[in-house]
Amino acid sequence: MAIASSFDVVIVGSANLDLVARTPRLPKPGETVTGSNYFEFCGGKGANQAIAAARAGANTAFIGALGNDHAGETLRVAFKHDDVDISAVRFVSEPTGRALIGVSDDGENSIIVVPGANHAITIGDVERNTKIISSAKVLLCQLEVPLEVVQRAFELAGENSIRILNPAPAQSLSKELLQLVDVITPNEHEMQLLGGSEALLKCGVKTIVVTQGARGALMITEKGETRIPPFEVDPVDSTGAGDAFCGMLAARLATGESIQNALKAAVVSGALATLTEGAVPSLPLWSMVFSKLESK
Repeated sequence: MAIASSFDVVIVGSANLDLVARTPRLPKPGETVTGSNYFEFCGGKGANQAIAAARAGANTAFIGALGNDHAGETLRVAFKHDDVDISAVRFVSEPTGRALIGVSDDGENSIIVVPGANHAITIGDVERNTKIISSAKVLLCQLEVPLEVVQRAFELAGENSIRILNPAPAQSLSKELLQLVDVITPNEHEMQLLGGSEALLKCGVKTIVVTQGARGALMITEKGETRIPPFEVDPVDSTGAGDAFCGMLAARLATGESIQNALKAAVVSGALATLTEGAVPSLPLWSMVFSKLESK
């Protein structure tokens, strides 16, 4: 398949098969609880965010690795269903990544990720795709693939590309990586681990967006703070809500929309994603988000 010359949004990241157990409450350390239901969904932060961006209307490409197994084929079909270009995906001997997810009846979750093929992604994979990375309007990365791959992808981004980093799973990051980031989207836990807003701004990050769940989001720049109010819902499953937020943010920024308006759409997208079980099944279309924005 020929790769398109340019994309609105390019994601370098992970793809997993999510194994989800529903339970009245999440177990404490050392405790066993009985689940009430079990599901398998396509997931992984990279895949979720790519499909979220595509459903938000962006011409989207995904760069990553899948195993030559049933899970890899399931993900390939899911990408195709949402018109995400996977011409740059490499199929490898390692098994496709898995995520073991517990979801409580109040919508909270806990996640264990087994990277598998996601850790087979190399600097060579991004360098072979320099053209689509450098021509992307928005480049979006997460931390479920090797850090050196994320850094190299940001180095290859075009002069006018917007580089977004979703710093999850939480880990410490070098100044060399952070100074390449235009927009970073930590949750409150990740924000603490990264040393807070002052440290991030000092490293050269231009815009910090702290996702705050039911309280909306907080944008921080050198000019000050801007609060993005929440869109209130009764959550069923919060899995994928952050990915819905990031994918929508990337797609709206790719249209040239202001970051404040893009964040309003992202907050609504994240909230709507909590209304359906599973990550990929919950990711909303732009039409759904637009109608909620119009009615606010």
